[in-house]
Amino acid sequence: MFPPFEIPRLFRGLLPSSPANLGFSDHPNRFSVKSKANLGFPQIKLIIMAVLDWKHQALIQALLTRGPLTEKEFHSIFTGVTGLNPGSHPERFNDYLLMINKELSFVQFDLRACRDQYTGQVYYGVTNNVSDEQSKLGTKYSAPQIAFFKGIVEAIAHDLEGQGSISNIDALNIRLENQVLSGSGSQSQDGYTQVPAAFRNFTMSQKEKTLSELVQDKWLCHAEDGKIGIGVRSILDLRSWFRIADVPSCEVCNETGLKVKLCPNEGCTVRIHSYCLKTKFSQRGEVECPSCGTQWPYQVPKREPVEKEYEARAPSQSQPSRGSKRKRERSGQNSGADTVGHGSQVSMADSSTRRITRSSAHLR
Repeated sequence: MFPPFEIPRLFRGLLPSSPANLGFSDHPNRFSVKSKANLGFPQIKLIIMAVLDWKHQALIQALLTRGPLTEKEFHSIFTGVTGLNPGSHPERFNDYLLMINKELSFVQFDLRACRDQYTGQVYYGVTNNVSDEQSKLGTKYSAPQIAFFKGIVEAIAHDLEGQGSISNIDALNIRLENQVLSGSGSQSQDGYTQVPAAFRNFTMSQKEKTLSELVQDKWLCHAEDGKIGIGVRSILDLRSWFRIADVPSCEVCNETGLKVKLCPNEGCTVRIHSYCLKTKFSQRGEVECPSCGTQWPYQVPKREPVEKEYEARAPSQSQPSRGSKRKRERSGQNSGADTVGHGSQVSMADSSTRRITRSSAHLR
């Protein structure tokens, strides 16, 4: 059973009087600064203008106006603004990000990095950490559109085969009525939950238009096989929800594993991103599962440069271990919930998930 779905920050707004009808949950603002909850991007710039110089502001503005940027794009902008190459001056690059995150924290925002689940590309983006009623203002998406998006994300996260995508037909056939929690909405005299008319009347053409908009805004994406996948904006904004929902993590990087390769052993739950496989198996002679030792059907590509694991992250006060999740579980260590330091781009903390086999998962 998946936990209540936390609404992506830029979706918030135009909801029914009771957000629980959609299965969404809101958590208190951790800083309790409600006057800043509904700040727009221009207001953010005004607040930090007195502290950050024009170079820091230009980097923030690029991310806010253009959305998540690839590492190459963001590095190019950084070089154009500062005259420094992040590859040659990693400390200066991290110092800039540390300063930006320090100031963004006062308005409940973070600058983070994540990997595209399908290509392995690193993206940078600014996310909102506030999750109260006032932060729901100003969205362009309606309640049926949000429910449609919720259904797609849950369908992809439910997949036990690690495909990380669903077909266009499956996406369009998602029933919005299923997103209304039984017993939480208004009920008729016979005791059944009444489905809002806006949900019942949400047409196929409206779904197609919404799907196109979600892809354009990077909440969803077109995977390599032409199917619908999770966009980088969702990877940035829904990290906490994926963790709470017990979506399995990659054995190598401990980040959410949506598009992954599974261990050939049916009794093993190990899953690894394709880009993590390339890194891991290129550094060792044997090609086997790191948990059960089963031979892994993977052929190391020849004459292909192996992308190194991204490590150019802003310094944080506490950097969680990237070791094996099972080793941490055996030692009795439990990680905390989605905590991100002011200078942190990506929190590598993962939740202690219950170990189940794929065969037993099918029986649940």
